[in-house]
Amino acid sequence: MLVVRPVREDDLDAVVELVDGVGIGMTSLPRDHDSLARKVSLSGRSFAAGPGEWSNGGGEEFFFFVLEDTETGAVVGTTGVKAGVGLDEPFYSYRVGTVVHASRELGVHRVVPTLYLTNDYTGCAEVGSLFLHADYRRGGMGRLLSKCRFLFLAEHMDRFPEKVIAEMRGVSDAQGTSPFWDALGRQFFDMPFYRADYLSGTRGKTFIAELMPHNPIYVPLLAPEAQAVIGEVHEDTRAALRLLQAEGFHYEGYVDIFDAGPTLEARVAEISAVRASRCFRAVAGEPGPEAPLCVVAAPGWRDFRSALAHVEHRGGDAVVAPSVLHALAVNDGDTIRAVPSDVADRGERWPIGETGMFQSS
Repeated sequence: MLVVRPVREDDLDAVVELVDGVGIGMTSLPRDHDSLARKVSLSGRSFAAGPGEWSNGGGEEFFFFVLEDTETGAVVGTTGVKAGVGLDEPFYSYRVGTVVHASRELGVHRVVPTLYLTNDYTGCAEVGSLFLHADYRRGGMGRLLSKCRFLFLAEHMDRFPEKVIAEMRGVSDAQGTSPFWDALGRQFFDMPFYRADYLSGTRGKTFIAELMPHNPIYVPLLAPEAQAVIGEVHEDTRAALRLLQAEGFHYEGYVDIFDAGPTLEARVAEISAVRASRCFRAVAGEPGPEAPLCVVAAPGWRDFRSALAHVEHRGGDAVVAPSVLHALAVNDGDTIRAVPSDVADRGERWPIGETGMFQSS
C-alpha cells in the first residue's frame, strides 16, 4: 500500500536518491544532499514543536512528507507545505504590471507591460516539493500527493496563514536553457540557467534577487522568446497546474524571478479539497462496490498519514477497509478526514446530511 507520512531523518538517503530524477527548474527539491538534509531537519523541528507552537522563533516552518510503498519500504514520492514564506529571508517575485505612455499633442497612447520586483507574498503559506517516481505515476498517486496537503491544512487551519501559494516551474529545455533567464538574469550573472537554478535551490534566491535591477523591467525590451514564456509552465508541470486550478488556485500576475513560471494563489478556506473534506468516525469493514475513491487522512500532527481508499457512508459512520486503517495507524472508532479524490475535477462537493457526514452518491 502507498501511504503519505511525515519525513524521518532516516529517509534522507532515500529522498536524495529519489530527487536525483527531478529535472532542472524545481528549486524546492534541489539535487543536493546538504540542502535536502536541512529540509528534512527543519521538517522534524517543525513537527516536533506541536500545532500550537513555533519551532523557529516565528520564522519559516516546513512540513515535508514522503510517499512510502509499505510493501517494500521504498520512498517513491514527496510533497510539502511551508507555513510562511519570506520570514527568514526576502521572498521575491515579479509582478506583471503596466505603465502608460501618452501624449495628447502627438496622438500617442501606449500601454507597456512591465515586471516589478516585489515581496508581496511575504507571510503566505506555500505548497510545493511535489515529486513522484515515474514508476508510480498512475492510480491517482499524483492526486494523493497534492490533496493530502490540503487535508493537513484543513485539519490545522489555525496554524497556517489564510493565503497559500504555489510556484510553478517555468519553461526551460532539456539542456537547462531558460529563454527568460537568458534574456534577463544572465545579463547580470554570467552563468547558465541550470547553474543559477542549482544555486537558488541550495542557497536561496535572495543573493541573486538583491543584485538584479529593482526598477521596473519593460517587457518589450526583452527578446520575443522571453516575452512568450512569461507566466507559462514547463511541459512536465501541466498536470500539477491542472490539479491546482481544479482546487481553486488562480494566477494573479506574479511570476518567478528566474524562469518566469506563474505563481498560483488561493485562500485556504476556499480550496475545494478543504471545503469538501469531512471528519467522521471510522468503522473497519468492506466498503460496497459503489463507494467513492477518497483521499483519507489520519488527522493528527506528528502522526499525520494519508492514503487513497474507498469509503462508504453507513448510518452516520464511514466504512473503510481494515488494511487502510492499519496503514494509517487508525483504530476502529477513531476520527479520520476524507475527501473524494475527484471532487475538484467534478466541481462538486459531497452531499452533506444532517449528521455532517458525507453520503456516497
